[in-house]
Amino acid sequence: MKILLYSMNFAPELAGIGKYSGEMADWLQARGHDVRVIAAPPFFPHWAVFEGHSAWAYRKSEHNGLTVWRAPTWVPAQPRALARVAHLVSFMLSSLPLLLAQARWKPDLVFVVEPPVFCAPAVLFFSKVLGIQSWLHIQDHEVDAAFSLGHLRGAGVRRVALSLERWLLTRFDRVSTLSAAMMDKARSKGIDEGRLVLFPNWVDVSAIHPAPGTDGGYRAELGIAPEAVVVLYAGSLGSKQGIELLAEAAGLLADQRNIHFVICGNGPSRGPLMSACAGLDRVHFLDLQPAERLNELLGMADIHVLPQRADAADLVMPSKLGGMLASGKAVIATAHPGTELGNVVAGRGLVVPPGDAAVLADAIAQLAHSPALRETLGAAGRAFAQAELDQDAILSRFEQALLRCVADRGTTTPAPPLHESQP
Repeated sequence: MKILLYSMNFAPELAGIGKYSGEMADWLQARGHDVRVIAAPPFFPHWAVFEGHSAWAYRKSEHNGLTVWRAPTWVPAQPRALARVAHLVSFMLSSLPLLLAQARWKPDLVFVVEPPVFCAPAVLFFSKVLGIQSWLHIQDHEVDAAFSLGHLRGAGVRRVALSLERWLLTRFDRVSTLSAAMMDKARSKGIDEGRLVLFPNWVDVSAIHPAPGTDGGYRAELGIAPEAVVVLYAGSLGSKQGIELLAEAAGLLADQRNIHFVICGNGPSRGPLMSACAGLDRVHFLDLQPAERLNELLGMADIHVLPQRADAADLVMPSKLGGMLASGKAVIATAHPGTELGNVVAGRGLVVPPGDAAVLADAIAQLAHSPALRETLGAAGRAFAQAELDQDAILSRFEQALLRCVADRGTTTPAPPLHESQP
């Protein structure tokens, strides 16, 4: 099967959407499928094009047998609302010639990852003209999130944007997304059950596994004693995370000499967060770390923290959660009961209300002084990751759904797609 992957973020060596796109492409290529990739130059989470790549030139490269085309893309240093829109539009326009050039190859299916939804019209046109199957994967419900987070405003603008989005989504042969709550959101946009596929993020449970974090490694590099309790946040530092809560919690726990915070990541919120933590000598910052040290990094933690803004609940599912659970360490997440994030973490960690630094600090203190509870919760999270988030199991089901989609070409009634719970 020939698959064209159209994903703005393609960076297998990093975390987040780019990592998942890269791992998926590698896995499918290894299974004997012919995969080509169209992407932007890697820029996330630093919001700066990586060394060795160009923001202004088309580049072609090989990655593990994959052909990867990079389209020039404007990357703003400060990704505010209008700058983000211009950034997405620049990729949409520059990548269009690369997309149209694939007509001679004629893939069996074009798989586009949202965000950005801006690319959907070109993909639909391309697939309809060639008579091939189209698949949209929703990593974030970006239109809803843009309004919920205040990046876009206005009732009239919202109505128009949601109407256009609905029109686009209902024209793809398949639409997949990450969680049950995000599936419900997709249904509310008019996508019928026969075209909807649950395709969650995964974790390589053999690469990410429980590891002692008390000796050497990161603790030695940061000057943290082996007996100290480390509270770790590892991920992008952006507006959806509600990351400012960590500075407030760290301030409230400043008198707890055995508790250290480690914040690892990059993004637009890093500068303000570092300023907010100035004077807190047990808050440590790390840049994004190499993929080969990810298990060591996650293993350093005694407690993982996963802040999330309430207004982003069920519009996104944090990709970093899988690694946290697989590491076998306790997790504290900020989420309301009944949300997808809250349901996954409950029983495998503690769930506290979003935006309440005092309650978060109390939860951290509770776990810091309860090593037996940390061990119990961490073991439950590890068992869940092994049973529900295994990379090979999820990608094998996804491959079958791809094959069924291609087999449906030319039919008006899709065969029921394979969901997560199906064998």
